[in-house]
Amino acid sequence: MIHSSFFWKNHFEKNLLVKRVGWKSQPSISEDEKKKILYSLKAWQLGETSDGAHLLAAARKYASKINDPDYTHAVELFIKEEQKHGNNLGRYIDLIGEKRSQKDWGDTLFRKIRYFNTSMELWTIAVIIVESAAQIFYQALKDATNCTLLKEICQDILIDEAHHIKFQNERLYQIFQTKSFYSKALSIGWYGILFFGTIHAIWFGHGKALKAGGIPKKEFMRQMYYKFFSSLKYCHSHFSIAKGQLAQAQ
Repeated sequence: MIHSSFFWKNHFEKNLLVKRVGWKSQPSISEDEKKKILYSLKAWQLGETSDGAHLLAAARKYASKINDPDYTHAVELFIKEEQKHGNNLGRYIDLIGEKRSQKDWGDTLFRKIRYFNTSMELWTIAVIIVESAAQIFYQALKDATNCTLLKEICQDILIDEAHHIKFQNERLYQIFQTKSFYSKALSIGWYGILFFGTIHAIWFGHGKALKAGGIPKKEFMRQMYYKFFSSLKYCHSHFSIAKGQLAQAQ
């Protein structure tokens, strides 16, 4: 089922009001756990704090083109959820007496790339890839520590990310179905290049933390390939359904 932008706007509005993290409990992370995950914890926290200005600009342009103002509002709220993740992670970093990162090579690279991106299609597939990696990363982070507070923060993010990927998959399908056959084939090629580069950059930067959570490189790649092809299959299956319904109507 493909949900409307209005549905997603309402979903994000309600979800932002849900409090899943019990801040009354104190952090109990060990020094050994810190050594394995702190760099990645700080890097992902920084990445979650983006103001989303370039994504929002692309969303406004796209929403105007398809006459769907609710989509812009949905993207605004999506960005707020990501910022909530950054705020929670930042608060945790403060509580354990560490300084937040102000700069990270991976975040800098991603920000420079997205600065030039005005295509909603490329934004959508890029977000799907990064959010899929985030699901694996935050599950690994959760499993890499015995700290109840950090586990709650990770669980809250994982719940949100599942909806984020659904939201983006639906949008990718809607964009994809307007393309010609050759345009679809070309797009899939570009998706694959972006996917391949992104997952290797993520492993290079965060392999230590992923391994601490029980995710070796082979397993990370396996899970990422599964998630990526599931997103492509989602588009294909809905396209096939749509073609079948059209054939019956004729």
